[in-house]
Amino acid sequence: MKLDGKTIYAQSSDIKSRTYLEYRKDMKKKAIVELEVLEWLEGKVKEMYPGKEVKVYKSGGDKFLWFLRKGGITREPDFIAEIDNKKVEFELQYAEKSDLDFYDFKVSKVAKKKGNERKPIENKFFVYIHKPLLKYAIFNPEWIMENGEYGMVEAWRSYAFRVPKEKFERLLKPDNNLKTLCQRIEAKNFILNFQHALIDIWKDKLSYLLQGVIDENKIIKIIPKDLDSFFKVCFILDNLNKIPQNANLWLIYLLNYISRDVSLEDISKIVYCIDFLYSKIELKQNEVTELVSKIKELKKKIENSYQNDGSYKSSLTSSPLDETRYALFSINLLEDLIQDIIFYYSVTELKPIKKIYENLKDIDKTYRLIMKAK
Repeated sequence: MKLDGKTIYAQSSDIKSRTYLEYRKDMKKKAIVELEVLEWLEGKVKEMYPGKEVKVYKSGGDKFLWFLRKGGITREPDFIAEIDNKKVEFELQYAEKSDLDFYDFKVSKVAKKKGNERKPIENKFFVYIHKPLLKYAIFNPEWIMENGEYGMVEAWRSYAFRVPKEKFERLLKPDNNLKTLCQRIEAKNFILNFQHALIDIWKDKLSYLLQGVIDENKIIKIIPKDLDSFFKVCFILDNLNKIPQNANLWLIYLLNYISRDVSLEDISKIVYCIDFLYSKIELKQNEVTELVSKIKELKKKIENSYQNDGSYKSSLTSSPLDETRYALFSINLLEDLIQDIIFYYSVTELKPIKKIYENLKDIDKTYRLIMKAK
């Protein structure tokens, strides 16, 4: 199989044959749900344990990272609840379909084998949000084993505990807060897909370069002389799965293109190139310091381009929809970059990402603007 430039092989079968950015987009969908649900879940856990001190957080805390550099998925629980200093794990499942005959739960998350017998995992709960019904349930692995059937899930190509619809849906409870919560998740996922389309737009525009004869040895050695050339070379290298020589020097050189009058389109290209180079190298402390400074500068420039109708504007020649896509694309990759640099380099000068697209001033306005334009 011919692979795109950011394709990586991962342990998890559901990650294989996807580009690195595609993988990260899919992992961010999961992060959108989890980070939106966090505060709501803490309230529910407090209801379960009245009078006790409760704190719910993502595994990893402020260093929570929704993607792995080598691909794959983490084995960490979705949430950890501290209840009077006792830790309890919570696994989240978020259903967007309403026509399910069975509700499936992975065996490894429900039970552990002791000899020839499977025993339910202790100190663990599942929280299930059913978007179409706007209902939820919180239950333990023991309930799943008592009410489920061990069987094959064809979509997963593995066995699971399968709870029949009629049994499971009796467990669900309505919650008035779920409507707003689910609408926000839907809006953020829509924005995520909208901004990601920029990759395909660029591929179409640069297809003539990708299909041409390329002297790989030449392009990995010579630093391009202007931003447009820099972007094209990085895009080609990305698709060839090649790394430039002296990539650290390339990164520092690239950061010099961040000037006072840089447009949102330019920013999207710069951020793409930063993302490409950053993931391939180990930074020295002075490089980390410089990159952090430029991340702050880029965030400010994007923020200053925001318009009251939810769009972004930096140019008289580009359409508001295009400019908004450039801004959202940049915000998306900067979020990944911020959390990665906090995780790997223990940077304290940047604020950890608490919610996806938290740097977007008005999610609802931007969402409505894009929906209206499409």
